[in-house]
Amino acid sequence: MRSISRGTVRLLMGWLVIGLVLLYLPLALVVLNSFNASRTFGFPPSGFTLRWWAAAAGSEGALAALGTSVVIGLAATAIALVLGTMAAFAVQRFRFFGRRAVSVLLVLPITLPGIVTGIALNATFTSYLGLTLGFLTVVVGHATFCIVIVFNNVQARLRRLGGAFEEASEDLGASPWQTFRYVTLPLMRGALVAGGLLAFALSFDEIVVTNFTAGPAVQTLPIWIFANLFRPNQAPVVNVVAAVLTLAAVVPVWLAQRLGGDPASRL
Repeated sequence: MRSISRGTVRLLMGWLVIGLVLLYLPLALVVLNSFNASRTFGFPPSGFTLRWWAAAAGSEGALAALGTSVVIGLAATAIALVLGTMAAFAVQRFRFFGRRAVSVLLVLPITLPGIVTGIALNATFTSYLGLTLGFLTVVVGHATFCIVIVFNNVQARLRRLGGAFEEASEDLGASPWQTFRYVTLPLMRGALVAGGLLAFALSFDEIVVTNFTAGPAVQTLPIWIFANLFRPNQAPVVNVVAAVLTLAAVVPVWLAQRLGGDPASRL
């Protein structure tokens, strides 16, 4: 393999640093401003205080919206884990007419603009099904794109593993249930957890689809942040909530990356 010159390496590293700065400098400013004593968030900060953190911890609206987002995220993730896993097994383990078309249709919702998905779901729920927008419609709306995350994770794991381990289990006399419980599930556990974490994270911060599928009685945390962003009295609290979400977002991504490896390589 042809070696890369030092100049090329330095150039690539320079572009990497620039890219990382563009990505993470705004996020670092959000965290910094959460301690800013000024309401205007001028830079450099006029002083540092924990007053906004205390106000955020006591904000009933933010805490209620947080609880709603968590429950909706868990419900949508549970639906996505069941349907996404079943779909991945069907596409990867069986051969049938239209299999590739089904795979494309399953991935399509994540590629569509959120506003298109939101409009389509809103019209379906209200005009065709006659449903009242609320908690259930938000969960279904979030599940439509969370399924894609789980499907992609599980299908990728199944593709890497193949069927050798399951065939060996069957050759040794194990029943289909025993094979699934003692062979397939342990090998798939990491992909399921990683897919669930990413699906929950995607549902938790979704705002476009939520706007079209939530009624006036449902307010998730992203909607609460957007509604209070331009209110002078709430702006510092919103900034603290954004800082907390920025720091908390590291956890599911890190766990998903840790758990997304190939377990077969450790057997």
